[in-house]
Amino acid sequence: MTAPHTLAVLGLGRMGAALATRLAAQGWDVVGWTRSGRTSGTVQVTGDPSAAVAKADLVLLSLFDGPACQQVLDDVRDSLRTDTIVLNTSTIAPAEASELARRLGPSYVHAPVLGSVPAAAAGTLQILAAADQDTLDRARPVLETLGTVRRVDDASTAAALKLIANNSLAGAVLALRDSLRQADALGLPRTQVLDVLELGQLGGLVGRKRPFLLGEPPAATAEFTIGALAKDMALLAAASNTPLRSAAGLADTPAGPEADIAVAATVPAVGDAVVEPLRAYISGHATGDPAHFRDAFLPTAHIEGIRDGAFVSWRLDEYCALFQGRPALDEPTRSRRIDSIDVHGTVATATMTLSHGPDTFTDVFLLVRVGDGWRIANKAYHRHS
Repeated sequence: MTAPHTLAVLGLGRMGAALATRLAAQGWDVVGWTRSGRTSGTVQVTGDPSAAVAKADLVLLSLFDGPACQQVLDDVRDSLRTDTIVLNTSTIAPAEASELARRLGPSYVHAPVLGSVPAAAAGTLQILAAADQDTLDRARPVLETLGTVRRVDDASTAAALKLIANNSLAGAVLALRDSLRQADALGLPRTQVLDVLELGQLGGLVGRKRPFLLGEPPAATAEFTIGALAKDMALLAAASNTPLRSAAGLADTPAGPEADIAVAATVPAVGDAVVEPLRAYISGHATGDPAHFRDAFLPTAHIEGIRDGAFVSWRLDEYCALFQGRPALDEPTRSRRIDSIDVHGTVATATMTLSHGPDTFTDVFLLVRVGDGWRIANKAYHRHS
């Protein structure tokens, strides 16, 4: 079967415009369309997607999410020729990819891409392509103009692998955030920190995103936005039905959804106000003075866990009665460390590790904002002997 010559690119956002421009520059007859009305200076654009699709041998989708793909395909379905290939590069849920493959049959190629705008412009994307062999052979010239093709068994698997790849990117962004927060706490100059981080495992990310990480006006618009990556992590968490820390970590980034993903790494650590009750709690253990616990906890708080093989749930007064107003004899050898704090508006969660002689405790806190400050609403603990 002959390879396609006339291409319709539906979706001219950052990636869609880069794909269309690359294909046009390599000699393909490309017409583009976008719901936003955005134009591309190097590609012919039409306001009627059905007219573009009617003339196309291959329709390439580069849309934000699954519902957008379904809506656009519904709108142009009657204009698709029976031999037209639908090549979908969008990042969508595995179930959404399977449904599109079922609806469109052997003419559908699910082909999410690894790489951003520069890779699309250079034709160096990594493409996860799932399709019937005949359809893939027809689409291959187009795909190989954009990058390297890696065949995948089915549309669901291709979509899932793309989400896993983006999860590794989200993890790198949040690891970079942690490094920058720790460096700020140590008073280290940001430029010097980035110089050193660029030598290590995060070096590629730091090198590409340095202007964003330094808060400088970027030379170009975002290649991949916080909103898009947060969307992908929400899709992954829903598809896997497995807790995903990066989904919450990105969703809570105060920067706008159109900001570059690197901006998510520059979010400062939580303010002192939410840490104060945790520090008061540490002081209570260090001194044995229950007054510190009364400063840390709400009066209605409960402290719960397993003690001597039985579940206990102490009211605050009962918990305070366990302390005698003086430090433990081995206090100089004890340590306490705040491991994490996650703030979600007026509530927060935190974890702490306490090493008390032969025992190590993991404490998990629920905190609430009260007026201008924070208090611990409840604590649960696990004792490691």
